[in-house]
Amino acid sequence: MSGVDFPPVSERVRSLHAQMTLEEKLAQLVGYWVDQGDEIVAPMANEMATSTRYEDAVTHGIGHLTRVYGTRPVDPVERAEWLWREQRRLREETRLGIPAIVHEECLTGLAAWKAATFPTPLAWGAAFDPDLTEEIGAAIGRTMAQLGIHQGLAPVLDVVTDPRWGRVDECIAEDPYVVGTIGTAYVRGVQSAGVHATLKHFAGYSASQAGRNHAPVHMGRRRLQDLMLPPFEMAVRDGGVRSVMNSYAEIDGVPVASDEGLLTGILRDEWGFDGTVVADYFSVAFLHTLHGVAADLGEAAVLALRAGIDVELPTGDAFVEPLRERLAAYPDEVALVDRAVLRVLSQKEELGLLDEDSSAPPAAVDLDGPELRELARRAAEESIVLLRNDGVLPLAAPRTIALLGPNADAAESLMGCYSFANHVLAHHPGVLLGFEIPTIAQSLRAQFPDAAVLVERGCDVEDPDPAGIAAAVDAATEADVAVVVVGDRAGLFGRGTVGEGNDVDDLELPGVQRRLVEAVIATGTPTVVVVVSGRPYAIGWMLQGPSAAAAVLQAFFPGEEGAPALAGIIAGDRSPSGRLPVSLPRSAGAQPYTYLHPVLGGPTEITSADNTPALPFGFGLTYTTFAHDDLTASPTPTDGTITASVRVTNTGDRAGTDVVQLYARDLVGSVTRPVAQLLAYQRVTLEPGASATVTFAVPAARLAFTGRDGHRIVEPGDVDLWVGPSCAERETEVRIGLTGPVQPVTAQSGRLATADVVPLVPEPR
Repeated sequence: MSGVDFPPVSERVRSLHAQMTLEEKLAQLVGYWVDQGDEIVAPMANEMATSTRYEDAVTHGIGHLTRVYGTRPVDPVERAEWLWREQRRLREETRLGIPAIVHEECLTGLAAWKAATFPTPLAWGAAFDPDLTEEIGAAIGRTMAQLGIHQGLAPVLDVVTDPRWGRVDECIAEDPYVVGTIGTAYVRGVQSAGVHATLKHFAGYSASQAGRNHAPVHMGRRRLQDLMLPPFEMAVRDGGVRSVMNSYAEIDGVPVASDEGLLTGILRDEWGFDGTVVADYFSVAFLHTLHGVAADLGEAAVLALRAGIDVELPTGDAFVEPLRERLAAYPDEVALVDRAVLRVLSQKEELGLLDEDSSAPPAAVDLDGPELRELARRAAEESIVLLRNDGVLPLAAPRTIALLGPNADAAESLMGCYSFANHVLAHHPGVLLGFEIPTIAQSLRAQFPDAAVLVERGCDVEDPDPAGIAAAVDAATEADVAVVVVGDRAGLFGRGTVGEGNDVDDLELPGVQRRLVEAVIATGTPTVVVVVSGRPYAIGWMLQGPSAAAAVLQAFFPGEEGAPALAGIIAGDRSPSGRLPVSLPRSAGAQPYTYLHPVLGGPTEITSADNTPALPFGFGLTYTTFAHDDLTASPTPTDGTITASVRVTNTGDRAGTDVVQLYARDLVGSVTRPVAQLLAYQRVTLEPGASATVTFAVPAARLAFTGRDGHRIVEPGDVDLWVGPSCAERETEVRIGLTGPVQPVTAQSGRLATADVVPLVPEPR
């Protein structure tokens, strides 16, 4: 078949490929879901369930084994023993002796029974700490490698554009640079353990119409290139990621699974990606069954292969029998199969699967050891965002605490959609979690042993019944302080309030939770509201005005150590340091929204509708205060590096951590430019009265955009730079000029900013 470029491969791979029959080739391009049952853990899984017996499916080998640990609660040691035996059987009893790649979900830790559960990725974004994310990724990768897992289906690099979308809790931020830096750090961490990370979902998935899962995406080339693609590009070029998964989306009528321009033209030809592209579950078949761009599954298989998909997951619905029948009629299309097989064999060679294996299954495993729990605790602590505080926090030895709300004593409320507990164990009632995860009630009692903690649910997360609110009000009336814990319950496809398939058409707290909060605030008892959720909600009503709460904390599904972290912050053992990775919405009607909007994308005098968020991207309070001043920067060539320095000072009486945020606005562009754009950020911890100078080195390519001719460029002209506590506040600013000609942004142009923090001698106070 003309027009198929084969990848460069080793002689061993070339020789192995030359020996393969068509059946053996097709077997390498599919997965098999060994434990797939009636559980709904993937879209339309029941409709797509395979009837092929495992023994028949692996006669000629197999490309992937799908979620052998992560589909049902199986004992890790027993399953490892099975897996090692099965890999040995594939080596010894199939003609070519090629073992399988084992892949698992790993978005909030390894999605397996008894494994540690970390904060959801939206919490990674709130922490603004790529170094910690890399540590977490490395720890997760080591756990996976210990169990014989080769590939993890994470991170999710979709940029948040609409909080109504259920999968927001899987995402990192609404800013592509934050998504890219933190997502790339996770990739480096996982791959440092020899496990291949997989970028999801390439690309545009999060921009679906009205925030509905799988809905069409209406997006021009500029928005795609400037907002959606940069995180993926960073993870490919700077992170060296080894696998990518396609998006379910269609963009302007073209399903991504069949889009050669994206999966080959941009990903491989422009960015130089040389790993494997795996299909999101059932997405090849969806080209026929949902998108209607293929007349049958055989044609769907060819469309996907031609576009650049190498492996069909989770099973071979299209790439086995339908593709075999198609190739009988169109034998020249076997070249597409050969290209994909060469890539898969190269990946297996890279993973060591073509070498002799003398390893043994682990005799014992601890999937939730001290190192993992310490990382989970640090991540939770850094991610909690203080949205409001009138001085009630930290709590000063209260005698009585009324702990209220549906999430006050519910461990499952602390974990995201892709945690094993909410993703899988929800289908297995009565099975223990297999790891420790204290609730907020347990943690507050431990934190305040001398206080009486009165617990009342008040209402359920989704239930519209307000009958329990009266008891909660009574408890609040008797207490020194009320802590009301509200928010989400993660699940899938209608099970829960947020998660895959759980999209919403409004952004009010689910059920009657708002009524509960308002009733407790009305008692006059100082009220601390803790929102534990997977998306930002329209909670401006509790942040300002005469009926505002005394304090509000936002925790994006903080994981197994989330409750102790929250209790420690409430008590003042730690100062909150999280910042909003997404704008806090004014309303559902203001969506979709991004702080990266041009002038006419925000509030103006020519419309009565106001989409100003309740709180802006980057906002977050601490128990101290920080001042930023003396921002300096010099004119910079369009192909150069902007050096910007700012002094940050802890002006309060407690130690604390600031997230120093450098923003820019390109004042005049050949196309409209955003009113604010984050260029760089850095966490800085300072003692009271201490100062530090933070110097950012920012490639001018960070200001690149897609010009009128469709190519990314940096234009000369004036640029405002500022540092402030969020994107919306200019605390210290300077204007510089970008000089020289219009600069094309080539594959060699670096885009990562670096920061140098130099402590200063404390000034007299």
